[in-house]
Amino acid sequence: MSIKVNNITKVYGEQRALDNVSFEVGSTEIVGFLGPNGAGKSTMMKILTCFIPQTSGTASVCGFDIAEQSLEVRKMVGYLPEHNPLYLDMYVKEYLEFIAGLHQVKNVKQRISEMIETTGLQVEQKKKIGALSKGYRQRVGLAQALIHDPKVLILDEPTTGLDPNQLAEIRNLIIEVGKQKTVLFSTHIMQEVEAVCDRVIIVNKGQIVANDSTEALQKTQIEENKYFITVEFDKKTSVNILKNIQHVYDAKNVKDNVWLLEVHSEKDIRPDVFQFAVKNSLAVLTLNKEEQKLEDIFKQLTKK
Repeated sequence: MSIKVNNITKVYGEQRALDNVSFEVGSTEIVGFLGPNGAGKSTMMKILTCFIPQTSGTASVCGFDIAEQSLEVRKMVGYLPEHNPLYLDMYVKEYLEFIAGLHQVKNVKQRISEMIETTGLQVEQKKKIGALSKGYRQRVGLAQALIHDPKVLILDEPTTGLDPNQLAEIRNLIIEVGKQKTVLFSTHIMQEVEAVCDRVIIVNKGQIVANDSTEALQKTQIEENKYFITVEFDKKTSVNILKNIQHVYDAKNVKDNVWLLEVHSEKDIRPDVFQFAVKNSLAVLTLNKEEQKLEDIFKQLTKK
């Protein structure tokens, strides 16, 4: 395992930011670390990157203990903090050369050139960092996190401030990096998680409330005996008629003759919907049982 966390607790005064947190992240696995603001995400990342100590518990990165072997851990980790601290008066290449020097990178010029190409900084590489847009500053932050070729990449909200095109590019970059490295990153964008992550860890009030693949989480029945069906008929019908179907609690007209049915039952009522259509001289054009959205699952798990 690239990352092992065992019963990590972090206390600030009377506030327990992390409470007995344990998880593992495997080699070349991309894991989304999710939670509402103040849940403990950034605290966990700062502990794993040796910026702050834990109150209790143990953790290791690539087999190195974060407390006893912090220098070795830092060699293994590339870290992009949430607020991405940069030297704004330095030029892009100058800054990357400085970071490469700190990591004692060999073939500095070649490595800087590779990072500029990888992160799409070619057009802006001769500018001062202070003159860059928020999106390009994030790219510089990613370049510095990758420049020493770490085995583990820890990214705290790496796509903050990016436009849709930049967002797609950074997503693709994370996917490519994840083929060779372990990636742990936090975000509030659920579509990003669904597109990028192999697995999701959700924390709330300092505790893990979910740890599973995105597919498995979407199949989780958070609210028992409740699901949705989308059905399209060939002609108009009404809410009152549709609510005559057994177990249909509510019906919402999405568009034209497309309806979203809220079902309160363990039973799959799609055969009943089809029989209902036949009895009411309706033809069913489409009929699908909806998977829960990751965003809905996140809300349910973190509001408890």
